[in-house]
Amino acid sequence: MGKHDTIRKNSCKTACTIMSNNQPSVNVEINYDIRLRERKYGTAEGKPLSEMRAMAKKAGDQCPFYTPPNGETLEQVKARARDFFEFLCQLVLEESCGKAHTPSGASGRLGITSDDLVPFVNNTSNPVEYSFNGGDTTLDASLLVVTHGAFMKNWIKYFVDDLQFAFPPELKKSGELSVSPNTGISHFVITVGSETNSKPEIQCICVNRHDHLTDLDADTSHYQV
Repeated sequence: MGKHDTIRKNSCKTACTIMSNNQPSVNVEINYDIRLRERKYGTAEGKPLSEMRAMAKKAGDQCPFYTPPNGETLEQVKARARDFFEFLCQLVLEESCGKAHTPSGASGRLGITSDDLVPFVNNTSNPVEYSFNGGDTTLDASLLVVTHGAFMKNWIKYFVDDLQFAFPPELKKSGELSVSPNTGISHFVITVGSETNSKPEIQCICVNRHDHLTDLDADTSHYQV
């Protein structure tokens, strides 16, 4: 089994574990999409992170921006994230329009309040309070996407660079675009318009949340890429 096969197996296991412990997810099918795979690291694939850092230094580059031979560039990863996100937005639009034209359409929507978002704020010494658009609202879909650290970092970078998304001032820049810890949680509320060329509106509830890992002392020096 190759490195990417192992990573994919782990992410699938994570998704299944989450779904099995979430009552509303009973009988919900998990869909797999190859666009959510981790970044391809070429000749550095499967090697310790320390070796990739050494390769980057030898090439006169910094590790986060370095592309190993035969590896996937950051722009390629971001383009893959953009393609998946646009597909997801279109899918939700089509599904919500279909529900709106059925007698029971409204019952398929999900009511959400500011209180529902409280468990998802970042675990910081000064908790951030969020008011969701000033009160309660209705969601057409609640989507769980399980993917990988480098891919997620570039997906968020796409939000910032291409969609002019700005993080709340309470979130430090260093934390916004860092690689998520293993099983880290980022939560966004997306408003998608049906108008052609309209950009989605994005609200960040939390990014790279990891308070469920506080009891773990992980040594990342041996991590493989």
